[in-house]
Amino acid sequence: MTIEKAVLSVSHRTTYRYSTYVETAQHLATIRPQNTAWQRVIAHEESIEPVPSYINSRVDAFGNDVLYFSLESPHRSLQMISETTVELTPRWASLDPAATPAWDTVAASTRFCAGAPFVPETEFCFASPNIGLRQDLQEYGLVSFTPGRPLAEGAIDLMHRIYADFKYRPLSTSYDTPAHQAFELKSGVCQDFAQVMIGCMRAIGLPARYVSGYLRNDPPPGQVKLIGADASHAWVSVFCPGSGWIDLDPTNDVLADLDHITLAIGRDYSDVSLLRGLILGGGSHRVDVGVTVLGLEGDDSNPEPEAEPEPEPEP
Repeated sequence: MTIEKAVLSVSHRTTYRYSTYVETAQHLATIRPQNTAWQRVIAHEESIEPVPSYINSRVDAFGNDVLYFSLESPHRSLQMISETTVELTPRWASLDPAATPAWDTVAASTRFCAGAPFVPETEFCFASPNIGLRQDLQEYGLVSFTPGRPLAEGAIDLMHRIYADFKYRPLSTSYDTPAHQAFELKSGVCQDFAQVMIGCMRAIGLPARYVSGYLRNDPPPGQVKLIGADASHAWVSVFCPGSGWIDLDPTNDVLADLDHITLAIGRDYSDVSLLRGLILGGGSHRVDVGVTVLGLEGDDSNPEPEAEPEPEPEP
């Protein structure tokens, strides 16, 4: 059966509980999924408790809709809830990895050259706060990107290798663990898998960016539940001329498609974290996160079971 679309609902609840009162707070939140060529936001609602004294939104340099809000009254907790419905369409039916350009040709064409015309994708070739351009990442990446190999073939092979060589281990890293430390540990969570893969590709000159989003909780019949499906997720996007940005999920060893909802893009996690900002007071804190992503009626990727045929009447 050809799947034409997936309709998914997202419910995301984040609660911070502080050991002492927060006197004032200023936050940036990235909780609004993007409209893209393959993803249409049908509905979105969000709520914040306590109610902010000031709230506004802006589009950042990467095209993400970022919410800014401030809280001017003392509070012991902060809760954000977002409810979203999106429609996804398949992305990779026409992708032939073997027919994509040679990776080294792409790297040469996106390399920064003073005085040359600006290439927007070049921004994602540089180091970023969590991802350095290191020799160990370069050497690991070059095993997949042999001279002249088609870019998508090399990227998919690198994804396969990271999936095989690294262990998914919650709590083995933290939100600010840089890519090279996760690479040395050979373990981590989706954020680490993504940043390691990005670091490998940037280290050989390829534009690669970080994507945050969600994974479906209720896989279609016959499919296993993806790793990381009960929280926010992260994967990788590499630029390929003729195909655009190709999204790969090294945590699950798949191309990101009808199970992946795009929330935001950036250079690494530090650009797209769910909530960041400054608070006065608060002491220590505990955070609880709950994410549910389910298919809705009209979702072609999760069809209704066929009804059993009525028995023939006795003659």
